[in-house]
Amino acid sequence: MSLVTELQRRNVFRVAAAYLVVGWLLTEVLTAILPTLGAPVWVANAVIWIFALGFIPMLVLAWVFEVTADGLKTQESLDKEGHVRQRKGSKLDYVTVAGIVIIVVFAGFFGASRTNDDAEIDDGYIDPQSVAVLPFVNMSNDPDNAYFSDGLTESLLNDLANMRELKVAARTSSFAFKGRNIDVREIAATLKVAHVLEGSVQRAGNTVRVTAQLIRAEDGFHVWSESYDRELDDIFRIQDDIAGQVGGALSATLLGTNDPVEAPRKTESLTAYDLYLLARAERVNYSFGGLEAAEKYLKAALRVDPQYIQAKNELATNYIYQQATGLMARDDAFAMAGALSDQVLAEEPNDVLARAINLFLSASPEAVRADADTIFGIIDQLRAIVLEHPEEYEARALLATLLEVVQRFDEALSLQLTALEDEPYNARIWFEVGVLHLRIGDLEEAKFALNRSLELEPKQPNAHAQLANVAMATGDGVEYLKQMLEAMRDDRRDYEMPALIAAFLYRLELTEQADDFRNLVLTAAPTSDRAYLLDLLRAVATEDDDLALAAARRAIEDDVGNRGGAFQIALSQLILIGRRQDTLDEQLVWLADNVPDLLNSDAPDLPIKYRMAQSNLIDAWYVTESPEELRRRVGVILGHVESFGINPMEHPMARVTINAINGNEEAAIQVALDEVFTDPVTSHLDFRMMLGMSFLETVTSDDRVQAALEQWETDESKLRRDVARFLAEFGEYTG
Repeated sequence: MSLVTELQRRNVFRVAAAYLVVGWLLTEVLTAILPTLGAPVWVANAVIWIFALGFIPMLVLAWVFEVTADGLKTQESLDKEGHVRQRKGSKLDYVTVAGIVIIVVFAGFFGASRTNDDAEIDDGYIDPQSVAVLPFVNMSNDPDNAYFSDGLTESLLNDLANMRELKVAARTSSFAFKGRNIDVREIAATLKVAHVLEGSVQRAGNTVRVTAQLIRAEDGFHVWSESYDRELDDIFRIQDDIAGQVGGALSATLLGTNDPVEAPRKTESLTAYDLYLLARAERVNYSFGGLEAAEKYLKAALRVDPQYIQAKNELATNYIYQQATGLMARDDAFAMAGALSDQVLAEEPNDVLARAINLFLSASPEAVRADADTIFGIIDQLRAIVLEHPEEYEARALLATLLEVVQRFDEALSLQLTALEDEPYNARIWFEVGVLHLRIGDLEEAKFALNRSLELEPKQPNAHAQLANVAMATGDGVEYLKQMLEAMRDDRRDYEMPALIAAFLYRLELTEQADDFRNLVLTAAPTSDRAYLLDLLRAVATEDDDLALAAARRAIEDDVGNRGGAFQIALSQLILIGRRQDTLDEQLVWLADNVPDLLNSDAPDLPIKYRMAQSNLIDAWYVTESPEELRRRVGVILGHVESFGINPMEHPMARVTINAINGNEEAAIQVALDEVFTDPVTSHLDFRMMLGMSFLETVTSDDRVQAALEQWETDESKLRRDVARFLAEFGEYTG
């Protein structure tokens, strides 16, 4: 029997024909309808490949098997039984067709369903009514005209942001692409918007031409474009006019409405507006020099237009930032910021930022005396503002700051991360995220966020200072010094950077090197908290108890602030030296004469500086009070801290202290060994003062603790050598 005859007998030709016809029909249908079901191109391609790859296996099955009334049987068994083949092969045809349908349809619809499921999981949805306004390009010959093109972009952003139905990418995110040659589709994908508005500005003599175009990101096509030619009699009015027309056109194009778009008018003075823009540009690094320059510009703007609300809000927040960086005393900064926000609210009672500023200021001074309920009530009000106006970042930042005060770091971080989703190119938010990760102890995340902030805005002294803190927490003292020197180089006006370097060097007993940096502080800010602290640390480094005692008394008598822990360190040294010189009673009498409220743990109305410093009195109370009275006073202090939702027992040294006071020496020793001495010595450069308290004598005398202390001293000696070597090589940075 020939091969062809055998193939016919086994119905292989019939199966092949049926497979090709039915398979072709199914693939044609499925490849047509699958895209409408949300399946990508690869699913349709997979259907074709499944059909092609299944052809040979189907022919093999036709050769080997036959469908009978008794089921599927091999050809050999049928031949032995003398079975007479049904030449029509209809049953096998049906099985063949069914197999093709099942395999191909299952594959196609499985792919489509998987794709739809993935689409449901994917959160990459882009609102079709969303737009990013890229900085308009200055096409004029004079680069100084860039202020006009940037101002036009700002006006457009303000106008469009007032269209509640429209999602507008934040200014910082849009301006991150200024001067970068990147395809608009890539920019839109990064900013998660469906449209991009770009344009150019060209000035020639007394005329200006502005071209604007709206681009659909999906295909790169222009949806709308327009050119405007105007005389420059009134640049500010021209800018506002163009912004209004572009906003109106966008309203009709994207939202299907012809409603006019108007941003609230904040000033009619181009001069005031320009000064405001210059202030914002200076503020971007939040440096001493930048904040001071911004303050001058804003004051000048308000002299031109005393009713300029945006400038008043900006100046109020500027004062808050100056206080945070140490440029201004808190009381002065808050008083001036409060006066400005009051003026704004008198003019516009519903101004969001002014309301937030007022709440923040009422919480911060009140926190020194009010009970916890008052503080949390204010925090709740700020939360409500942020929920109602999520676009107002400054309100969010103020809320996050208050949450940090009560150590709600996780909630503060969540606030900042939510803002980062909308503004992924905002260097300020990346900085705040980095600081919060550092507070929580996520050092790698902190380092990543701070470095990302510096990528977006390179000249940030505060970001380098926080990276220095990350280095200190990881035990790298040389890297700490490198980052601090970089911060100092970025802002020579910031006396706190050399102050921090000097304090670090005094703690390492590198007195001569520290003096170079201290002199910079004494020149710039001789009466600052940092200057008082450096006087004390220098005396401690030289092991001159009399000089250190005089410096501590001077700081307390002058009621120095607690920036850098100045007041608390002065109090601790006063008591430590008093015990060492056997003059503790004399020091306590002196304290009673100069700061009587400080010694009263039961005082209901204490400034926060005194309340915090009372923990430094435990060493004195351990010597002068009964164990029962000591534990009672400590309980009062702990109760006050806990009323703010803060658990002081989360801190290892607090647990060491409480266990030691309660006579649980072994528990105190274990906490010290497991959670304190496992830190690098860089995290506890004040360890001699920290562990020199009288109530810790039974802990520090333990052999295991002594061994740990010896290791810290060894590590400190190595760190001292490394830092001294580094400064010798790069001594020019100290000038």
